[in-house]
Amino acid sequence: MDTIITIDGPSGGGKSTVSRMLAAKLNYTYLDTGAMYRAVGLQARQLGVDLADEDQVAAMLADLDLHLEPGDGDTRVVLAGEDVSTAIRSAEMGMVASAISALPLVRQKLTELQQQIAARGRVVAEGRDMGTVVFAKARHKYFLDASPGERARRRLEQLHEKGEEAAYDDILAQIVQRDHDDSTRDLAPLKAAPDATHIDSSRMNAQEVLNFILDQLAKK
Repeated sequence: MDTIITIDGPSGGGKSTVSRMLAAKLNYTYLDTGAMYRAVGLQARQLGVDLADEDQVAAMLADLDLHLEPGDGDTRVVLAGEDVSTAIRSAEMGMVASAISALPLVRQKLTELQQQIAARGRVVAEGRDMGTVVFAKARHKYFLDASPGERARRRLEQLHEKGEEAAYDDILAQIVQRDHDDSTRDLAPLKAAPDATHIDSSRMNAQEVLNFILDQLAKK
């Protein structure tokens, strides 16, 4: 657990960017757990699985063919042999991921996969319960947050850079709703681990957050 670094936090807090940068800097594996839940959500949508039906969910998970592979500076998400890295990144799939991640069967399956991937250590694990549940004994834990307004602004900027149109108020409403859903669910709710270092990135860019974490790691 000395070489597992967990970075938890709400949607839009900068976890993905900072985790990728940190993994590249340390030559660690970047474990994008949020992408795994999005991929399972996509599979459920494609198969028309009723999430309230445990038998249907169990059958889907039994046949789940999900892999994370290194890509061009990122992690490729491969579902049933298809690269779904782009398809899972919509705001809609984020909401689906939030719903499906509350299902015990899904969390158990993906927790096992995540722990298998990290069994050899040297991993930067990004998600919402990495430091509290999946790698509760990890030595290095961080909780990366930012104000809802700032997170909505960042998301809007990302969409505009891709040439996509969106309304700030709609994005803000989605973020607030997802924060509520993630933090109030009964199973593995979004929260900082008691021994995690809290980072408010509202007025920090990704490089500043990275430098802060590297400094903290050096001290340990």
